[in-house]
Amino acid sequence: MLAIEILENLARFPHCILLTRVGQFYESYFDQAAEVAQLLTIKLTSRKWDKQEVLMAGFPIMHLDRHLKTLIQVHKRPVAMCEEFRREDQPDKFNRRVVRILTPGTLIDESFVNQYQDNYLLAINLPLDSRDADDLLGLAWIDVSTGEFFSQKSSLNHLEDDVARIAPREIVLPSYFEPNSSHPVVIASRQEGCPISFATINAFPSDQIPTAAPASDDVLYSTETPGYSQEETAAVRLLMSFLRTNLLEHMTDVTVPARHKVENRMEIDAHTIRALEIRENMREGGSSGSLTNVLKRTITSSGTRLFSRWLTSPSTSIPEIIARQDLVSLFLSRPHFRRDLRQLFREVADASRIVQKFLLGRGDSDDLLHVNKIISSWSMIGDRIASERDADLQHSQDGKHSDWENMDRLLARMTRMEALAESIDSAVDDPELRRKEALSMGADDPLLDGEESQETPFTNTGLGRPPYGQRWRIKPTYSQSLQELHARLTSLMYNKERMQSLLQRKYGAPSLTLRASPSLGLHVHLSKMKRDRTKLTSSTVFIPLHQSNTTQSFVYPQRWTQLGTAINQVTAEILAAEKLAFESLRGEVIILAAELRKNARVVDELDVTCAFAELAAEMKLVRPIMTTEPVFNVENGRHPTVELSLLSSGRNFTPNTTLLTESSRLHIITGPNMAGKSTLLRQTALIAILAQTGSFVPADFARIGIVDKVFSRVGARDDLFRNRSTFMVEMLETADILTRATASSLVIMDEVGRGTTVKDGLAIAFATAHHLYSINKSRALFATHFHELADMFGYSDECRKTGAFKDMDFYCSDIDETDDDYFSYSHRVRPGVNRDSHGIRVARLGGMPPSAIQTATSVLEYLRGTPDYWHAGPTKLQQLGIDLARANPPSITNAE
Repeated sequence: MLAIEILENLARFPHCILLTRVGQFYESYFDQAAEVAQLLTIKLTSRKWDKQEVLMAGFPIMHLDRHLKTLIQVHKRPVAMCEEFRREDQPDKFNRRVVRILTPGTLIDESFVNQYQDNYLLAINLPLDSRDADDLLGLAWIDVSTGEFFSQKSSLNHLEDDVARIAPREIVLPSYFEPNSSHPVVIASRQEGCPISFATINAFPSDQIPTAAPASDDVLYSTETPGYSQEETAAVRLLMSFLRTNLLEHMTDVTVPARHKVENRMEIDAHTIRALEIRENMREGGSSGSLTNVLKRTITSSGTRLFSRWLTSPSTSIPEIIARQDLVSLFLSRPHFRRDLRQLFREVADASRIVQKFLLGRGDSDDLLHVNKIISSWSMIGDRIASERDADLQHSQDGKHSDWENMDRLLARMTRMEALAESIDSAVDDPELRRKEALSMGADDPLLDGEESQETPFTNTGLGRPPYGQRWRIKPTYSQSLQELHARLTSLMYNKERMQSLLQRKYGAPSLTLRASPSLGLHVHLSKMKRDRTKLTSSTVFIPLHQSNTTQSFVYPQRWTQLGTAINQVTAEILAAEKLAFESLRGEVIILAAELRKNARVVDELDVTCAFAELAAEMKLVRPIMTTEPVFNVENGRHPTVELSLLSSGRNFTPNTTLLTESSRLHIITGPNMAGKSTLLRQTALIAILAQTGSFVPADFARIGIVDKVFSRVGARDDLFRNRSTFMVEMLETADILTRATASSLVIMDEVGRGTTVKDGLAIAFATAHHLYSINKSRALFATHFHELADMFGYSDECRKTGAFKDMDFYCSDIDETDDDYFSYSHRVRPGVNRDSHGIRVARLGGMPPSAIQTATSVLEYLRGTPDYWHAGPTKLQQLGIDLARANPPSITNAE
């Protein structure tokens, strides 16, 4: 029977690793067993079925999460979980069925899920014949573990940026893309390195379409759904098809998605997210050293996820930004208040994930206790805020305080949940609370002897308690019927104990116990057979049942069978009553799921803004003034992650001032490598991003006009997968910026034109800066080693701010020289142009051999002394090479 079930499931789920529950093990069979053994580094063995050797590999159930992590997150393999269910008519036999398929994007409550990161499953839908950059497509993404669900209309041109912002763990495409790996949507989907799955859009039964949350009247399942495009609707249907195929018995009703409104959010393209290391460190990979990791001061896991989303999708709404800033100011000016709230946040569990467990049919009584504690924590947070607010209002002259307006608006979004908490508290038994109460009364710890409840004192018998050694979950006082059942059980258990004592004395068998088991049924057990069995074996009342080396079991049909049957019947009735009570409470949680999630979101926002205040106090950040004017005025700005890195090693960061205005909207920045140009560019972009998340910024003063898009052309790498060199990647990024940047955008560009000839590079650099200035009219910082650009744009010390490029300014970095020919980088940017990149000095510091340094110096002297070296023909250059080869550096006179 087992072999048949396994073969059927292998045929039904050919793309999955099949793990079959057999007792306390998960096992794999046939050819797949060899693959599983190799992937998990476990032993490959075999067993006989129908006289044939069959490959087999398995592991204990306690190791499940560890091996699932290896299969799903490391090897990106979907896993079909086949569970066993005991038959009611034959307790010693089992039925088995696949209840769920686990993929990277459909994880729920597995222990290896990172609680501090979103685990999004993203569906992308568009027709197969759509290949133009402007072709529209639909996006729908969900975190199955929290229920957070979003949708958006996008285009092929923006897809890579959207995927980078969402950062999905798995992408679902329509099945017709599977044989079309060269399609632009497939290529864009692969850029983030997450696995791609394929699905077919199926028709939904009426009870499995996305339905509205209780607070909303919108329904998304319709080709003409108001407010949602056809592209979004198709993406949602694709996502639902994939979820229904994989979640199987854990599929739940899904609420309508929240729309991601791009018009209210700063756009950060995919390259900029990577180049600014917002989520991951580009050098080593992983989150260590990233902006999110370094600036994280949030306490809760859900608050940390919200913080990450704010960083990759800052607001462009000044009222929204100011509302967040007001909360940060409130917390920053009240250190004691901030400290108390952060301590309370530590007691807040992840409400979104717990509520989602109930919606997916996985929540248990412990999760109900978590809900109760979460509501209690929310009440404590609300009380602490109220007490602080009342204290402030008492000291204000007019009884009002504008500092609290945004706090009041935020808290007004919360719903009181005391009724739900009371329902849970009156019903669910909390062993930890009961333990504390017992200890406070001077009693022994009820958990030390393994007895979790007064109703289950006979844990060694398997009787009068829930199965598998669990505890009663619902309090006997929950209902009159449950109270009567527990009273009956207590009486029966007393009779059982009394019968057991009488039998021990009558038959001289101290090791005699009355037991029950699925295999032996109700029986009398002797743990010391040789010593205690004499009188029992000579009695006709006891019928031998089973014997081992040291133990023996008997049937005692006269009285124990009748009493044990009564105990089992009452136990079953209690379990049934508890199940009804639990389902009632679960229903209450589900009804209030939307309100619970809204409350959780409010607490998340409190956590993030409180964390911003903590960061502001720690790093001496200032509140930026936000405006609609095209200005970026930051005095003594600092790069947040670089500054913290330097401080950790006892060094100080050198700040710089940046002033971009209508009359100075593009800065050409020259200077040597390692002198701070790239750091200045990156810190400018990061300050804009931080300001529009609502955070304070690392500067002495900041006044920033709203930025609609941030673009960067800094750092590049080969894209060998698509046969692109570093230079080609840079040109593609540059073309994208020049095509998409607006007058409200912020652009940072570093060393445009490198990777080709000097002449070509200079031409490309000039054309790029010219386009940014004349057509895009963006606020931009343009760092370059081509100091000739300054001359081409009309720079001179005497004549400034005139001509065609009068709204362009020039800045440079430099070195500080010493008498002994050593130097250090000043890292301070000043007005002007630096025509010396000091490349040979850097080469000397890098350890280049002295002979090579001497040759490089000679060539540089020649080039500097030859005004027309641009036009030097092959003959002159050949002679230069010959002279250098003879170690006879040419003079300017000889060269001429």
